[in-house]
Amino acid sequence: MSMNTMNTPLKTFSKATIAIFTVWLFHISALIGSLLFDQTSWFITKTPLNLLLCLFLLVWVFPIRRQKEILLFGTLFLAGMLAEITGVQTGILFGDYAYGENLGPKFYGVPYTIGINWAVLSFITGCIANTWISFPVLRVIGGVALMLLLDVLLEGIAPPFDFWEFSGGDAPLFNYICWGLLALLMQIAYNYLKIKGNYRFSLHLFLAQACFFLVFYLWLHF
Repeated sequence: MSMNTMNTPLKTFSKATIAIFTVWLFHISALIGSLLFDQTSWFITKTPLNLLLCLFLLVWVFPIRRQKEILLFGTLFLAGMLAEITGVQTGILFGDYAYGENLGPKFYGVPYTIGINWAVLSFITGCIANTWISFPVLRVIGGVALMLLLDVLLEGIAPPFDFWEFSGGDAPLFNYICWGLLALLMQIAYNYLKIKGNYRFSLHLFLAQACFFLVFYLWLHF
């Protein structure tokens, strides 16, 4: 066995540990700064930076380096952007809604970070579902369910944080149907290409985001 082979698990563990620590550090710092020191506005305006950090860590640790991983990530980014642009400009998808100013620069009314978020979520939820579930069809359904869970939590905090807002207030059922169908297509693509990634990092990134959204959801509504 070569020294390079022996060192690979240690390097992978170290990268994953650093990435996991960084993810939790940023999310917990934002919660503490917002809830205890009344700096919500400052932290929320830094959301694009946090999403870009998550993207960088995903590329580094998952990792995304092979051709099929890069092509799938790019395709999911473009699919997410196209669907959201269609929704914002026409209302055909998701409903009548518009994005605010706290998710960064936009293209035809849709922040680039939204396309990134679609791709990142597809990868980490696909990885989690593939680890938990052995039956292929249920893996797809599991990934979609995890993506929808985050969307439900996000919808409750999006308007107050100026992420996005639906006409009339609450997100309609139609939004969740469209979200679920798009997530389904993305999970099918992820599983069809048999993408494999770092489960520990994927799980921690998902849990950090879910906890972050849940705490703010409870804070805003109860």
